[in-house]
Amino acid sequence: MAFAHLVYPGAVHSRLHHSLGAYHLMCNALSELKNKGIEITHEEELGAKVAILLHDIGHGPYSHTLEKELINDVNHEAISLLIMKVLNKEFNGQLQIAIEIFTNCYPKNFLYQLIAGQVDVDRMDYLTRDSFFTGVSEGVIGYDRIIKMLTVHNGQLMVEEMVSRRLMYWQVYLHKTVLSAEMMLVKIIQRAKELIAKGIKTEAATSALNYFLQNPSTNHKTQEHLDTFCRLDDFDVMATVKNWIDHPDKILSTLCRGLVDRKLYKVKLQADSFDNSLVNEKKKEVMQRFGISNEEADYFVFTGEAINTTYNPEDERINILFKDGSVKDISKVDNALIHQHLASPVKKQYICYLR
Repeated sequence: MAFAHLVYPGAVHSRLHHSLGAYHLMCNALSELKNKGIEITHEEELGAKVAILLHDIGHGPYSHTLEKELINDVNHEAISLLIMKVLNKEFNGQLQIAIEIFTNCYPKNFLYQLIAGQVDVDRMDYLTRDSFFTGVSEGVIGYDRIIKMLTVHNGQLMVEEMVSRRLMYWQVYLHKTVLSAEMMLVKIIQRAKELIAKGIKTEAATSALNYFLQNPSTNHKTQEHLDTFCRLDDFDVMATVKNWIDHPDKILSTLCRGLVDRKLYKVKLQADSFDNSLVNEKKKEVMQRFGISNEEADYFVFTGEAINTTYNPEDERINILFKDGSVKDISKVDNALIHQHLASPVKKQYICYLR
């Protein structure tokens, strides 16, 4: 949940909770499919359960916020796979089917779809769990009913009748305060890397975090440093941010103090791109305030795009299997709660600037 607790104080649940919940739902889903006569062997069942239990194990501190900041251009799925391969070696190949399912190399595609499909148990758990801990009802989904409606047709996972699915990105994940705090942390890490590249001493609070800051181009050596990566968590990062409040670099220290004291960026959202005159005006204010260059002002004033896609048929379709044997995409069904207009991503432009 990264910084969602700044808006919703109860949102401090961990990825362990989510992984156990997703595992529980996987057990239920597999049991339901077997009861409907879908052939799933004991080895396949075990593989799917292991795969969902470990699907997020490669996540680093603050979830997606720092996903490609600590190790350049390496996503958490790639690190999850590396860790699973290490475990597979330690367990003498017992995770092989789990790895094949996780990488969508196993012949029964529906097992992969249960982990990373449009109606996977991963999002069934996190939408329900995050909704519970934040109190935002838009995330509530009838996962028990969805699981009861799951079936397999021509090797593909489908639902038998109707299914409603609503996401709560704008209420929680892309809330302006959450977006502000996450972008501030990203800028902190980027500034630290820039200072290090210039030879300016910028030490992290722990040796693990220090390694990845000092060696930003380790993406091709990730496997060699899995143990170091696995020692990282939110505490490494926040302890470091607190230490850097006293860093001699005014940009880094200002950003760190702002995050710790909750003096976050001001965020504005709108449908169209922001006028350059507004961006330049805000940058000039920052330049005069801190006596910094136009390039350095980019740490305090910048624009970007936030995207919320409820249902993306380009990724994978949610297919409805009707009693007469016909199959339709959910966005084509007249009385489905996910209509065609929701199949397009909702984009909002944002500007962040120092208050």
